[in-house]
Amino acid sequence: MSDLSTNLPPVPPAVPPVVSQPYHGIDAADDEIDLRELFTVLWRGKLLIVGVTLLFAIGAVVVALSLPNIYRSEALLAPASEAGGGGLASKLGGLSGLAGMAGISLPGGGADKTALGLEVMQSRAFIEHFIDQHELLVPLMAATGWNVQTGELLIDADAYDAANETWVREPDPPRQSKPSAQEAYEEFRKVLAVSKDKETGFVNLSVEHFSPIVAQQWVTWLVQDLNNVMREQEVSEAERAITYLKGQVANTSLTDLQAMFFELIQSQTETIMLAKVREEYLFKTIDPAIVPEQKYGPKRALICVLGTLLGGMLAVLLVLIRHYAFKPEESV
Repeated sequence: MSDLSTNLPPVPPAVPPVVSQPYHGIDAADDEIDLRELFTVLWRGKLLIVGVTLLFAIGAVVVALSLPNIYRSEALLAPASEAGGGGLASKLGGLSGLAGMAGISLPGGGADKTALGLEVMQSRAFIEHFIDQHELLVPLMAATGWNVQTGELLIDADAYDAANETWVREPDPPRQSKPSAQEAYEEFRKVLAVSKDKETGFVNLSVEHFSPIVAQQWVTWLVQDLNNVMREQEVSEAERAITYLKGQVANTSLTDLQAMFFELIQSQTETIMLAKVREEYLFKTIDPAIVPEQKYGPKRALICVLGTLLGGMLAVLLVLIRHYAFKPEESV
């Protein structure tokens, strides 16, 4: 009898079950290798990093030293307490209704004179007239610096011929050789700064220029001219109001209205008198502008630091791009 065990097929060995492992992201060893490779790449490119950083640092120093000093002169202003009494309607009180019943229309009340004055000072018409009146076109558009020893402005010879008093800069249509009023306005707005404290109402007015003397003079002129302009507007408005009121007196037979109009005429006359006798009509100078002794800018140390940091970051980026962009691909 033959053995049955010899005819049975061999039993395959047992296969251990496959157990899935949870994914934990990048292995710490791989991360360590990547960081090690990164530092190795940076170390190999240390000469390039140092060279580019040094080049940017030298360039930043050259630029910082080539920039001229900028001086800022400031003045602190306070709204004059009696400026801007308002329009006729604001002075009528309860009698405005009586005027309406009589069929007489009165001019409306006035706006905030302080806010109006600040807007006027920054307006195109005021600044263009200010530049033209004080002949500021050359120091505004052609100045490149200031001579500390002589106190004179340094004028760009390629823009303005001081000997012949003519503009010689290259025209750039629609710009001409001589700067236009619009171009001068845009340049002046860059050096003028006006801010108002919402709590106290005080106004800070400042001008920046190459010359501290010019900066102080412009701030002083701005305050004076603004007060003069607002005074002239107030006087003109009061004179028109008086003419209007006198016409209303002649056109009404009501005694109460006539008395009211005479009272308003007296009020407008007082406004004219006050405007003409008070030099600082709209803004009173609390802290006048002075000739600054210390420069406001440029921040040369900051320019050098930022230039050096920029050079260092660009150098590191350049080394990394050079390594990984031209790194040979590994065979699979």
